[in-house]
Amino acid sequence: MIRQTLSHYRITAKLGQGGMGEVYRAEDTNLSRQVAIKVLPDEFAHDAERLARFEREARALAALSHPNILAIFDFGKEAGITYAVTELLEGETLRQRLVRERLPWRKAIEVAAAVADGLAAAHGKGIIHRDIKPENVFITGDGRVKVLDFGLARLQPLPAWGEATTALSDPGTAAGTVLGTVGYMAPEQVRGQPADARSDIFTLGCLLYEMLAGKRAFARETAAETMTAILKDPAPEVSVSGIEATPELNRIIGHCLEKKPGERFQSASDLSFHLKSLLTGAAPARPSSGIEAPAAKPETPSIAVLPFANLSPDPEQEYFCDGIAEEITADLSQLQSLRVISRSSTIRMKGTQKDARTIGRELGVRYVMEGSVRKAGNRLRVTAQLIDSINDRHLWAQKYEGTLDDVFDIQEKVARSAVEALRVKLTDDESRRLGSRSIGDVRVWEVYLQARREAWLMSPASLERAMSLVKKGVSVFGESDLLLTVEALIHQQYVNLMLGPARDYPSQLQEARICAARALELNPHSGAAQLILGLVAHQSARPAEALACFKQATVMNPNDPDSNTIQGFVLAVGGCDLEGARRLLQRGVELDPLSAISRGALGWLYWFQGSYSAALSEFVDWERELESERSPFRLIFPWLYAANGNTAEALRLLDTIVADSPHHIVSAAAGFFDQALRGNKAEARAAVTQELREAACWDDYHCLLMADGYVLLGEHDEAFPWLERAIEYGFTNEAFLCEHEPFIRPLRSDPRFAALLEKAGRLRQALEEIA
Repeated sequence: MIRQTLSHYRITAKLGQGGMGEVYRAEDTNLSRQVAIKVLPDEFAHDAERLARFEREARALAALSHPNILAIFDFGKEAGITYAVTELLEGETLRQRLVRERLPWRKAIEVAAAVADGLAAAHGKGIIHRDIKPENVFITGDGRVKVLDFGLARLQPLPAWGEATTALSDPGTAAGTVLGTVGYMAPEQVRGQPADARSDIFTLGCLLYEMLAGKRAFARETAAETMTAILKDPAPEVSVSGIEATPELNRIIGHCLEKKPGERFQSASDLSFHLKSLLTGAAPARPSSGIEAPAAKPETPSIAVLPFANLSPDPEQEYFCDGIAEEITADLSQLQSLRVISRSSTIRMKGTQKDARTIGRELGVRYVMEGSVRKAGNRLRVTAQLIDSINDRHLWAQKYEGTLDDVFDIQEKVARSAVEALRVKLTDDESRRLGSRSIGDVRVWEVYLQARREAWLMSPASLERAMSLVKKGVSVFGESDLLLTVEALIHQQYVNLMLGPARDYPSQLQEARICAARALELNPHSGAAQLILGLVAHQSARPAEALACFKQATVMNPNDPDSNTIQGFVLAVGGCDLEGARRLLQRGVELDPLSAISRGALGWLYWFQGSYSAALSEFVDWERELESERSPFRLIFPWLYAANGNTAEALRLLDTIVADSPHHIVSAAAGFFDQALRGNKAEARAAVTQELREAACWDDYHCLLMADGYVLLGEHDEAFPWLERAIEYGFTNEAFLCEHEPFIRPLRSDPRFAALLEKAGRLRQALEEIA
């Protein structure tokens, strides 16, 4: 077929041939780019099953857009030839690499994590690969990892969490049909049972083992013996060439290779997180010689306080039970020598039937606290138990009884019991703070719990309900730092979510500042109030003041993931102390491991270093979590796709945002950028309403987006004020502005850009003095 033309693709060379087709290099004559074309061979042109599989792979790829999945550009039929056009990859398959050498442990983990990220994106769209093996993983010349061959992929409906999945009918998935590659199949695939996302996790575990050990995990002399080993033999441990893998790495592999799907990692994103956590610590190997290694630093105790079960007659007391667990978490979070998992991760364990060992593994902690609350009238009974999740051993269990007025004493007793059991040494100040309460009336605390629950829902209606509760509580019981902190959060979120007219934003931020400052007067140790002061300063374009507040909030509450993550973001976007930014962002992940926002935290760092593909890979879970929200953060994704050269996906996301909330300001900004990317000048100008101009200047992402949109339209005079506003918000990373930001390139030769860089330098210097 060389020198032939299919549509507007001129074939120039043959790249390879496999069971499902021949692959050629071709030139896209419309866009002047090199592509790969996969062609179904003549002998299969009339084979219905082969055609269906070929088309199924194309549909699967078309549904996905992820830096670790081969991108498809086109699919068609011409002159009896069925073909698919994909990106052209330069490099080698993982199989070709393994034939030459066994991968170093760090590279093996990096490859496995990248494959897991790609699978997470596929699973998020309901697509199961079912044939992960070294032949279907590609490593490009610059080190990128791509998952190939979705020919055996199966589409399944997206289930609710914990529900069983049911396959949509497609060729080859009838019960009893064995699909996959011997040696890389999960036990359920060997049995001919339906595969789901956890089946892909098993095969990825086989892949990781082979990369590390240089041999297949369950390889036997015959295919039948290999399948029997997959069904019955225990998962082997990695131990080769006198170097023993650490227990943590073997634990991860073993967890992937559990025989029962319910006992494996339950999502590819969780597996990716655990793999990446290995890369941030010590190398998972130790010498087996007689030389004594330096003594390891004592492990920092880690604990997760799970939501307490509601045993009260009234199911509406759920918020009260959650509140007790959250307050114990808050007490323990003040301790420097203890790592405490955030509420936003532990709340995801509510209602699950997972045992302590599984919960500890998924949250990355050793100790788990469980409990229950029974509230009947004024009587209160609280039970709590602390469990070592590694060996499922109960360290202590205690029952506490009293009245509602005793709830704070009970919380303190539970917290101190945990501290004693974990042998955590308290400073005098920590001991005092553990016993201090800024609020003595349990009725005020109940109002606070209800108002905070509503505020966390982050919708206009829930914020109104929260404010009503706060006002009622203040009118009945007077001021308290807890109620003032919730009120400050409500005002700040009105601006963060861009609710209501922009003319109200200054007064909302002012009210937030007043409430948070007053809360700090009543309770000087309120890290939550300090954090809100930082958010208000950030939204008011005072980055140095914001950074100082975030640093202080982290001192007050070292186990608060938000303070760590936001502080890391400010450093990254500001271009100062990038290593410090990395540590803070990683700390946020450790404290809130199940939060997509925390897991994607390193995406900030990659973004401002110009590594847009890596940023998208880190943000992928966050993108799914924000898919149905009106959050301004949604605009990050189309911007990153466009910056990474994937304009089609950027436009698709922008259209989705516009359609989801047509009357929201985020959608208005999305509509403007959409038309600018398309080069529709008249439509783009029409999209910039007065309301959009007034609101966009109150959000840092919007300012950058507006500047980029005007540059795309060639209207530089309009772009410069927006770029200046973005710099005022803290976009002072010089490398980002001068090298990595792709859209403002035409501005860099303008004298006004040099003046803006000078301003950015002054602002960055102020940040560096605080950092």
